[in-house]
Amino acid sequence: MDAVETITAELLPTCSALRFIGRRGSRVLRTRAYNALGRPAWLWGVRSHVHRKPRGKVLVLGTWNYPIFLPGVQAAQALAAGNTVLLKPAVGCEQVTACLIKAFYEAGIPESALQMLPSRADSAIQAIDDGVDLIVLTGSSETGRKVLRQAAETVTPTIMELSGCDAVVVLPGADIARVADCIVFGLKFNAGATCIAPRRIVAEHREADLLITALRERLDQAGCATVHAAARDEAAKRISDAISSGAVDVLGHFDERQLLDCGKMSPVLLDGVSPRDEIAAADLFAPLTSLLRVSSIDEAIEIVNQCPYRLAVSVFGPGKVAESVAVQLDVGTVCVNDLIVPTADPRLPFGGRGKSGFGVTRGEDGLLAMSVPATISRRHGKFAPHLQPRQSTDAQTLLGALQLLHAGTLTERCSGIKTMIAAAKAGRGVGVNHQKQKTQATSLEKENNS
Repeated sequence: MDAVETITAELLPTCSALRFIGRRGSRVLRTRAYNALGRPAWLWGVRSHVHRKPRGKVLVLGTWNYPIFLPGVQAAQALAAGNTVLLKPAVGCEQVTACLIKAFYEAGIPESALQMLPSRADSAIQAIDDGVDLIVLTGSSETGRKVLRQAAETVTPTIMELSGCDAVVVLPGADIARVADCIVFGLKFNAGATCIAPRRIVAEHREADLLITALRERLDQAGCATVHAAARDEAAKRISDAISSGAVDVLGHFDERQLLDCGKMSPVLLDGVSPRDEIAAADLFAPLTSLLRVSSIDEAIEIVNQCPYRLAVSVFGPGKVAESVAVQLDVGTVCVNDLIVPTADPRLPFGGRGKSGFGVTRGEDGLLAMSVPATISRRHGKFAPHLQPRQSTDAQTLLGALQLLHAGTLTERCSGIKTMIAAAKAGRGVGVNHQKQKTQATSLEKENNS
């Protein structure tokens, strides 16, 4: 990653997130009072407070593609919620993680609250065995399954931010030049090693043809990127298999040998890919995208919602139409007429569906996820109807109250009042009869004693 990308992809969003936490964190995590307003009538006199308490010890398992932004924000949110943090960097990210932790220390975080673990996988395994209260993982779905299996043994909660195979849905009327510029940006940004990079382009035939022309013009001279060592073998195999199965390398630049030998790879655009092909649902971290041609927008929506990975999607097209499509997509994040960049807004939660994981980080929701709610309810006064002896008219009274409080129409609510009044009258009648019987019994007892 060059200096510009380091600043824009790592430092700027991290600093924005830290500022958000500093300005909004105390408000998000404050104790919330629940008094009379909105309280059910039958809880008269009860006042409640919900406190946010730290989870305890949070294990953050970092990733190699964004070693500052992703684990940095997760650690900051955990610390802001009052937790202690164990941060395990990805292999190869030890030095940058050490700098990140040093920055936390210099900002006033005590060393006892934040510790860096060795980058080896067994250090995470040992930490989980020793006991943690929350695990936050950013990584592949395969790694997620391994962590979940171990966490299940101790019923340890987890937040899984896993891989993606994100789609770009191109609607009729979309600005093709804008779409092409965004896709090129997504393929080149961080050498394509972004979980929400544009892995699939879903478009009807007319838009697909226009887009191929626009992308060819922009990508022919794009040059090579260096694919991370951890992603090379899988990318080389998936792309080669797809081409062997009939996919078309539109640009003709793919060189499997070069990718495997030195990690160099030019952007690859594959045409003729079916939603059923493996490459159409592969979580690759390389500058690759596949074009899936559809006959309707409904088919595009179905392709997105049936993909195992559902982290994010970008929809390009006229605003209202694009937003109507966006709300039908079962994914964590949708960007309309843009991709990747809007997700760095520190106010927004980030998380996926399916094999892309569960739970969220970042934003208010991510901050709340680093804590647990603790409820305290206090009764004031002597009103406690549930402690009174059971009466024969209780069922009728409660039925009337249920109608009064929750019936759908005014007539039905009025009927509830009548039911309660009838129950009260019946109760008084029972009371009078009971008193008469008691008086008669007392008189009879006196006569017998005489």
